[in-house]
Amino acid sequence: MDVVVGGGVAGLSVAWRLARSGRPVTVVDPAPASGASHAAAGMLAPASETDYTEESLLRLGVESLRLWPSFAAELAADAAPAGAAGAHDWAAMLDYRTDGTLDVGFDADDLAVLDELASFMDKLGLPVERLTGRQCRRLEPMLAPSVRGGIHAPQDAWVDPRKVTAALLRAIDRRGVRLVRARAEQVRPDAVVTEGGEVVDAERVVLAAGAWSSRLADVPVRPVKGQILRLRSPRPLLSRCVRGLVHGRPVYLVPRGDGELVVGATQEELGFDTTVTAGGVYELLRDARELVPGVTELELAESVAGLRPGTPDNLPLIGPHRGLTLATGHHRGGVLLAPLTAAIVLGEASEPAALCSPERFT
Repeated sequence: MDVVVGGGVAGLSVAWRLARSGRPVTVVDPAPASGASHAAAGMLAPASETDYTEESLLRLGVESLRLWPSFAAELAADAAPAGAAGAHDWAAMLDYRTDGTLDVGFDADDLAVLDELASFMDKLGLPVERLTGRQCRRLEPMLAPSVRGGIHAPQDAWVDPRKVTAALLRAIDRRGVRLVRARAEQVRPDAVVTEGGEVVDAERVVLAAGAWSSRLADVPVRPVKGQILRLRSPRPLLSRCVRGLVHGRPVYLVPRGDGELVVGATQEELGFDTTVTAGGVYELLRDARELVPGVTELELAESVAGLRPGTPDNLPLIGPHRGLTLATGHHRGGVLLAPLTAAIVLGEASEPAALCSPERFT
């Protein structure tokens, strides 16, 4: 039996794919789909989420983005109610959208950073369009007049992580995966011991506990706090994901199909603190308003903080390590890298596996 410790998007994806391959699987997590995956915006944007120093991470993201349509279609087929008319409308079920990312800047320094990113994408053969401020506003009319220019990454996509994890929970249930709703206190190569003392025997243990992985094993993973807002509007302000550099400060706005607008996200090295602060909310609204002035008229529906699992080089840890199998350390890319993570654990992606090997730190 495979035992997966962690019920976020990475752990649930691994568990589902293992069960789909015919393996008996148990997932151990006290509150599945309630951590970083619950807070995440769900951008599938490998180029916009990296910079020119992170070529390996970009290549992983591009490969995982390629896997997303088939991953999502198979997931929707497993998760849809039997006989449902929309069982195969996987894009609607997961709010999967492919309208690209618009990165914009406000001053000369911002535009210089975006130009470096565009040159990096050109070098790797990724499609990118350099735009003037007027061209940016033609794509997104609600952008502020002060936007001076930007770049458009047309292959980028995004998805609603909450819908993805809900679908994964339905899919693993239908595939017979056992769910142990308890905190793991100890992991060994042959067993997981829960806080209640239950011993779950295993042929293989997959550690996918996100920021908490370092509390269960000797792995270089640290928590990186991110605060995020959800705004609600009767009609969409944006048609695509918009990211901005506002005098050097990054901010993004991700529209949902139901009119919700996700605004994020701070990056704070504060350990395991998940407090939503007035300062964090202010900074996000301040910079979002610089991008799209109309956001201040929207309802503030939710504010939440999540803990991203960061590593020293920002690459995930996926593969064998001291008798365990790791699937952690995804930092900002957990949702994007979920299909590739599952493929590596199942032994279906040898070349990306070499980049993610945990042994690079030993």
